[in-house]
Amino acid sequence: MKINKLSIAVLFLSGSVFYAQETRQDTVRKEKKIEGVIIQGNSNKKTETAVLGEQKKAIIQKQAVSAEEISRKGISNVEQGLTKVTGITTVEGRGLFVRGLEERYNYLLINGLGSPSNNPFQKIIALKQFPTDVVGKLNIYKTFNSNLYGDFAGATFDIETLTIDKSFSKVEFSVGFNTLSTFRDNFKVAEGANGIEGYLGLNSRNRRLPDEVRDSRPNGYVFSREQSLSSFKDSWNVDNIKTLPNTSIGFTTVQKMKTGETGSLGLLFSLNQGSKYSYREGENNQFRDNGKQIEASNRLNRKVYEYELESSVLLGLGYKNRGTNINLNAIYLQNSNNIIEDNIGFKNFSVQDIRFFRTNQQDISRFLDLQLTAYQKIGERHQIKAGVSYVMNNYSQPDRKIFELTLPENFNNALISYGGNSFIRQYLDVDGRFYGSAYGEYSVFLGEKGDRKDYPLQLAVGYNGFSDVRKNSYRFIFGNPGAGGSTQAYINIDQPQSVLDSSINSGNLYYNEGSDAYGYLSNIYQFVNAGYANIDYKPNDSWDILLGGRFENDMRIIRFNRIGVSNTESLTPNKNYFLPSLSIKKSLNSKNNLRLSLSKTITRPVLIESMPIEYINPDNSSVVGNKDIENSENYNIDLKWEYFPTNKEMFAVNLFAKRIDKAIERSIANSGNASGLVITFYNAQKADIAGIELEGILNLGRISEALSKFTLGANATFMYSNVERSEKQLELERPDGYTNDQLHKRGLQGAAPYTINADLKYEYKNSQNLSKTFSLVYNVSGSKIFAVGSSGSREYFERPFHQLDFVYQNQLTKNWNVKFGVQNILNSKYRIELGDENYYPVKIDDNYTFVNFYRGTTFNLTVGYTF
Repeated sequence: MKINKLSIAVLFLSGSVFYAQETRQDTVRKEKKIEGVIIQGNSNKKTETAVLGEQKKAIIQKQAVSAEEISRKGISNVEQGLTKVTGITTVEGRGLFVRGLEERYNYLLINGLGSPSNNPFQKIIALKQFPTDVVGKLNIYKTFNSNLYGDFAGATFDIETLTIDKSFSKVEFSVGFNTLSTFRDNFKVAEGANGIEGYLGLNSRNRRLPDEVRDSRPNGYVFSREQSLSSFKDSWNVDNIKTLPNTSIGFTTVQKMKTGETGSLGLLFSLNQGSKYSYREGENNQFRDNGKQIEASNRLNRKVYEYELESSVLLGLGYKNRGTNINLNAIYLQNSNNIIEDNIGFKNFSVQDIRFFRTNQQDISRFLDLQLTAYQKIGERHQIKAGVSYVMNNYSQPDRKIFELTLPENFNNALISYGGNSFIRQYLDVDGRFYGSAYGEYSVFLGEKGDRKDYPLQLAVGYNGFSDVRKNSYRFIFGNPGAGGSTQAYINIDQPQSVLDSSINSGNLYYNEGSDAYGYLSNIYQFVNAGYANIDYKPNDSWDILLGGRFENDMRIIRFNRIGVSNTESLTPNKNYFLPSLSIKKSLNSKNNLRLSLSKTITRPVLIESMPIEYINPDNSSVVGNKDIENSENYNIDLKWEYFPTNKEMFAVNLFAKRIDKAIERSIANSGNASGLVITFYNAQKADIAGIELEGILNLGRISEALSKFTLGANATFMYSNVERSEKQLELERPDGYTNDQLHKRGLQGAAPYTINADLKYEYKNSQNLSKTFSLVYNVSGSKIFAVGSSGSREYFERPFHQLDFVYQNQLTKNWNVKFGVQNILNSKYRIELGDENYYPVKIDDNYTFVNFYRGTTFNLTVGYTF
């Protein structure tokens, strides 16, 4: 008989597959009938091109940052990586803002499983703690689908840990120089924090509550002379050091082996450790109503010394075999931040009383996430996936020491008085007693493909949820004058411990606990359980319609005691939410998509926003949680056009709008004792948001062939917001003598009117296909309300911060690579300011600064070796 001899060449280029074939006629005497030939190939899903292709195909609005882009832009942690996405910016110490919305509107998944925050002051984990060496891809969902948690208004981030595709090992070392902090003389760190125990975060053990009171209810315990000397393991002293460069070191290994004919088993291990010094100096002021006139109640100059240590470990096991995929991950994150903060100036309108006060604190968090996920494909039509996680999570500020005195002429011989809150030790502990998360989903493809790429109908049903149990404790120990006869002493402010010990020995000073016997403790329980169903209907290859429904039960229990009251109160808000979603994608042709998304979602408060405590700072400010805060309910609409001229280019325009009922906002009010300011939180009646996102990735070879190695990426978000105040907000914001109608219209707290990100890349590949890239990356966001004002003042605004970074990367050989980066080239000043056009007259010498400081410019050099 005659057969055709078929020769096939396959060329893979950045995820695209090209085939060439040649046929020849031949004969053979003995033949076997061949029914067909299936040619299979895999593309690298971590490249920028592959990620762009995935974004093009997805039914919901999903963006991603690939492992390739992470490397090219010199991104060292997840937080930096996410700021390269349209409409996302990072804000000093407060996480990521998406479409100008505060961090409280975001949610975090790790490999599809829910994750708690390891810091009560943030909604999600500080993503700078995730080194990018352990990340395969960062997924960002900007539109809602029912298989995502209902806590969604800005975005849901899903960190996919590194996949086990091929065996390799990598060692990376980085060194950084900051113009403000590196090689700085007289940099202050807590005694012992700069040693090996501090480097590993073990110095927190010496800062725990003393044994005499640790496991008992506060009862005004008075420490004896011997106990006052020996029970507190951490000193009031600080060391003055010359800082070294910032450093980090990481090791990652991936090993893959075959099991059977088609299976594979993989092992992933990654270990990272980093240290960073930072120094900030600037104003720390307060403004209050003083007889229907806005005046500066505080004028302080603040210096902050931070020595931060970050550790991470990832251990992963993966098994693959045709339609089976099982992964076991263990993720450990530890952050230890040793902070010395000095303030000089006046407080509470006492212009002539210039004070000095110091805070010596350690913020330490430990986070361990154990995960098991599985996926099984059954035949061509059925899929099952499931996952479960258990998290051990703790955040504490152990032995936060504060002392205060009149500004001395000589800091080596400063007079201090015992009593009057001159020596305070605070102990905050937020203990995650239990956190568990789980999901499960079954999906089936219905109908017949025919000549099409996909089945016309997919049905999915599933469950996801979590349980989060926290025990919160906030205790105080005071240094008080004893019966020895002397209530004053002269100290060296950096080395006061020996004088304090002497005063204790002579009976002039002792410690006693001043915590309330009941109000020091609170418990918060949160249980979220949801079932959902999705129908994905594709009537033809150009239409994709995804209809989803989610029923979510949200139960929160807050148990607390009021100050001095033994009876425990319980608040048990229990809400059921039905959260529908609809996403429609129309492929106009092979290069153009049109998308429409409609959904309802909710927003849960940050932990501190609902905690029934008053967190006290020495500058007469405090943070007070609102136990009655409610979830917001959000109604979202997006309309987007996308154009993909090539597989590496893209242009998009997205119109979006939101109605947020009971929007949560931060407010600044006068404290109850009329001596400072309180930061607290309220629900607005509603907020309306409308905006446009513009995005483009352009190869400049379109302009000139000489520019073909340059690529320009830019994105911008412009947004309008308007708030209708709730009754409680009207009471807070309305000055005496004004009506509600006389209050100024304002936008949503935390919503930026614009955000802009841009990067210019030059990429060159040599004859060995080794790349060299240069990138300039810029981002900024417009003035946004940091906090709503009160008592005759306007809002406090966070002003634009312009950031420009440069990154150079060179793959020297197949094994060696080097990166050089310059961050914050412009070194703009970070500023929060009181707005103008206040209701009451302003007498503040034309200085509206609430907080300001510089961060300095940082130069980083990273060398990596892969083997």
